[in-house]
Amino acid sequence: MKLFSFSKDGGPESTVFGYFLVEIKKLFSVVLLNFKDGSREAYHEHAFDAISWVLKGKLIEHHVENELNMDVEVKWTTQYRPSIIPIITKRSTFHKVVSEGDTWVLSLRGPWSDTWREFLPKENRLIMLTHGRKEVQ
Repeated sequence: MKLFSFSKDGGPESTVFGYFLVEIKKLFSVVLLNFKDGSREAYHEHAFDAISWVLKGKLIEHHVENELNMDVEVKWTTQYRPSIIPIITKRSTFHKVVSEGDTWVLSLRGPWSDTWREFLPKENRLIMLTHGRKEVQ
């Protein structure tokens, strides 16, 4: 459980920082995210469903197929700017998010599942992760 804490969100190579108001992974999380310019080189799904709002800045979401065959092909992109209309991210959404400059997002996350997947294009590798970003075989 995290209360009023600060850490990177998405692992050590992530360009996203989280100000966690509350994180109880079995229940929910409320986090203010600061996306720095750019993105790390990984496509991923999430361990949780989320509802988010861009407060300031601009995000570009690159969607790929759910089941990757070690060949990343972006199927479509979506741009997000500040709006009262939320961004819905399902656990099954396989994407990469790129920030143009500094972007601030308020995110409400649901309960975590035990695993999620990530595709690392530089290594041409699909991995399964669990809590603590530990790789599962």
